[in-house]
Amino acid sequence: MSNQDFRNLHQGPRVLLLPNAWDAVTARLIESLGAKAIATTSAGLAWSQGYPDGSALPVVQLIAATRNIARVIRVPLTVDIEAGYADDPDAVARLVGRILAVGVVGINIEDGAGSPDLLCEKITAIREHVAHLGVDLFINARTDVYLRGIASGEAAIEEIIRRAARYRAAGCDGLFVPGLASADAMAAISAAIEVMPLNIMAVPNLPPMDKLQKSGVRRLSAGSSIAQAALGRTSQLVSAFLAGTMGEMFDVSADYDVVNKLFANKAHG
Repeated sequence: MSNQDFRNLHQGPRVLLLPNAWDAVTARLIESLGAKAIATTSAGLAWSQGYPDGSALPVVQLIAATRNIARVIRVPLTVDIEAGYADDPDAVARLVGRILAVGVVGINIEDGAGSPDLLCEKITAIREHVAHLGVDLFINARTDVYLRGIASGEAAIEEIIRRAARYRAAGCDGLFVPGLASADAMAAISAAIEVMPLNIMAVPNLPPMDKLQKSGVRRLSAGSSIAQAALGRTSQLVSAFLAGTMGEMFDVSADYDVVNKLFANKAHG
C-alpha cells in the first residue's frame, strides 16, 4: 500500500481505526486481524524496551524497534515520535529521515508542555527535509491542550483551533487531540480545521462510532490502551500462577502454531 493510500484512508467513508502496536509480534497480529494501518504507541514501545514513556527511549532503540515492526507488516505504519526526542528542529528532521528509511509513512509529533512555536519549527524542518529526500510523509500534529489541562471548555476549543491553524501553516497533515471526548467539541474543531483530518484517542465513554463520524472524526487511535490492557491481563495471570492457579492461562491463549505462522517467510525479510 502506498503513502497516498494511507492518506486516502483518512477520507472515509468510515473512521480510520488505528490499533497501536509496540513490537513486531503485536504489529503482525494486528495486521492479521484486518487493520488497514498500524500506529505505534510511544508508551508501549518504550516499556517494551525497558524505558518509561516521555522521551526517555534512546533513538537507536526507537529506530531498531520500528525497523522490526516494518519488516513483518505490509500495511502502512505510522510512528509516534513523541516531541521528536530533541529541541533542535534540524535534529528532529534528521531523526524523521532515519525513521522514514525503515519503511514508515507517517509520524505523530506532539507539542506536549512545550511552546506551539517550537512544534511549528519542528514541523517546518521535517517538511523541508522530507521534500529534499523526495519522500511523502503524513505528519500528524498532536496537541496536548486537554491532556496537560492547558485550558478547558470553550477556551480549550479555541486554543486547539489556534494551534491547529499554526501547525497546518507549518506543514502538518492531520490534527491529533488526545483527551477530546465531547461530540460537540469534536464538531466545532473539525469544522474549523476543514481539510485536516481530526484524530482522537480512545477513552472510556466515547460517543458511538456513528456519532464520532458525524462529528467530523476521521481517525481513532487506541493509544496505549491495548498495551495497558495486555499488561493488566498479564499481571492477573502471573499473580494467579504464583499463587498456584494455572487454568486461566489456557482459556484464551493464542494457538502456538497460529502465532508461529504469522511470521512464515519473514525470518530473513
